Amino acid sequence: MIELRTPRLTLRRPRLDDLAAFYSIMSNPLAMRYWSTLPHASIEVTRPWLEQMVARTASGGEDFVIEFDGRVIGDVGAGRFPEFGFMVDPGYWGRGIATEAARAFIEYVFKATPVDRLTADVDPRSLASLKVLEKLGFTITGTAERTFLLGTEWCDSVYLSLPHLPRGHHG
Repeated sequence: MIELRTPRLTLRRPRLDDLAAFYSIMSNPLAMRYWSTLPHASIEVTRPWLEQMVARTASGGEDFVIEFDGRVIGDVGAGRFPEFGFMVDPGYWGRGIATEAARAFIEYVFKATPVDRLTADVDPRSLASLKVLEKLGFTITGTAERTFLLGTEWCDSVYLSLPHLPRGHHG
């Protein structure tokens, strides 16, 4: 079982027993504000989401649960390459956790897989997520309006990309 460690975090594969922790995050309107779905109304909405993540990981996806002090506080990964994403419990925002987890994930993926780039699709109002991606070296490749409907609200997208530059390559 692959596990990635950083000074503060453990990144491990998702398990079905992570359900309560993910429901706690995904039922939080603040956590889900710029996500592609509304906050989860019940644990039965979170269950298939987690089951899909576990299945994707088993079939070659690269999803990791973020643990801090032994507690599940989010996830980071690319369930379907090259699409990259992360989510962190709002109670842990502002501590550099998303950046730390994403750096470890990106380093692992570019070393251990043939992936030549990662992409991200972010709501332009999610300034914190855009700041994390910028710190990681992602650059904006385009924008689009009204890309998904959340309840009654249309959301826009900013598209970003991070190419894998081999060691020693200077652009």
